[in-house]
Amino acid sequence: MAKFDTAIFAGGCFWCMVKPFDTIPGIEKVVSGYTGGHVPNPTYEQVCSGKTGHTEAVKITYDPSKISYHKLVQIYWQQTDPTDASGQFQDRGSSYRPVIYVNSPEQKKVAEASKAKLQASPLFDKPIVTQIKPAKPFYPAEDYHQEFYKKNPLRDAMEELGGRKQFIDKYWKHNQNK
Repeated sequence: MAKFDTAIFAGGCFWCMVKPFDTIPGIEKVVSGYTGGHVPNPTYEQVCSGKTGHTEAVKITYDPSKISYHKLVQIYWQQTDPTDASGQFQDRGSSYRPVIYVNSPEQKKVAEASKAKLQASPLFDKPIVTQIKPAKPFYPAEDYHQEFYKKNPLRDAMEELGGRKQFIDKYWKHNQNK
């Protein structure tokens, strides 16, 4: 029987953060939700107001015997602009800030080492501002947000045109193992 662990990443709109993780072997499920704030069980509208302290995030349940936390962090970096603390791509504001929420000292160590390696690389000429914070309660988003890319493929394609795909292609396409 597999023993699962969880990883929580905020990288802009959670709709865009599900698909990159969803089909990778060893990942059991990816849930869109809210975390990092002070309001229990927030709604989408409350989080979008910027008054809850929450970010849109994904909670990934995975089998560490099939995929490492280190690999998940690498995939995370390749979905975000780690130099933009004010949101991601067309999604602006505190609820879209990039954050790696760590569940253990081991996850913190891996995330910090990965961030330091990325900062030391020549890939970006600006500081890596993605925060690494202890995980807080995670609240699943409303059902219509779950697996959004499968339910709304046209809207998902439009989201990618908001700058995310172009950024990923520019910075990550040829740097997959950075």
